[in-house]
Amino acid sequence: MTMRTPPDLLRSAAAAPATYEAAARILPLVDLTSLGENDRAETITALCERALDAGVAAVCVWSRFVPIARAKLGHGPVRLATVANFPDGSDDIARAARETADALASGADEVDVVAPIQAILDGDVGLVTELVQACRAKAPERVLKVILETGRLDEPARIAAAARAAIMAGADMLKTSTGKSGVGATLEAAAVLLAVIEEAEGRVGLKVAGGIRTTQQAAQYLYLVDHFMGSGWTRPETLRFGASALLDDLLRVLAVPPDPHDDDDAGNGNGNGNGK
Repeated sequence: MTMRTPPDLLRSAAAAPATYEAAARILPLVDLTSLGENDRAETITALCERALDAGVAAVCVWSRFVPIARAKLGHGPVRLATVANFPDGSDDIARAARETADALASGADEVDVVAPIQAILDGDVGLVTELVQACRAKAPERVLKVILETGRLDEPARIAAAARAAIMAGADMLKTSTGKSGVGATLEAAAVLLAVIEEAEGRVGLKVAGGIRTTQQAAQYLYLVDHFMGSGWTRPETLRFGASALLDDLLRVLAVPPDPHDDDDAGNGNGNGNGK
């Protein structure tokens, strides 16, 4: 099947408004992220406090900060994620598996592991299978998200092939980007991933990350998810938004509740695509 997304769908998604309803749906799906080069213990403690106050899905931090975040979050509703094989996405399978195991031993609930990007570009999609299987073996009962760095893979067919390999190898979620590449998340790439997830009957989730800073940007992806999967599919187990700045804008939008007497309130502003 073709992986080219109809332009009309992308245009409709791009026009999705930043409504109160969209912000309310997105907030509990946020992976509040801090993967800065200058992160310190104080940075991570403050991040965890914000996450607990806001009620987001998870925090995502460097592996060295996992023990600090674990102590702050406890074992409450906010989950703790970290990264492996990050951000370069090397083809060192043993390294990726080792970093996954170490992260879980330190207390992480979830690992976002970067696929072997150069290998995919060289046509070796089989290495995705090997790497994901190795990491899955170290995390049989934890959430494993596979970062495909779609901005570098670029071609829809290449993205789809890597996504299918990750799913077959046991990924729980497909993730668009590390946020460290020149191109982060795009609607085109997200649509390709969602088409593959639809093929897989929705048994894996999607994490959109890389340059998502506003409610309006996040609402565009929510529109796409609703189109492919239906709004009932959307929950923290199936959809995440990895971001550091997005939370501020979501809270800004949510600070102004919609007027219940306004018939034009965009309660359905994100759309429900195909009405699933």
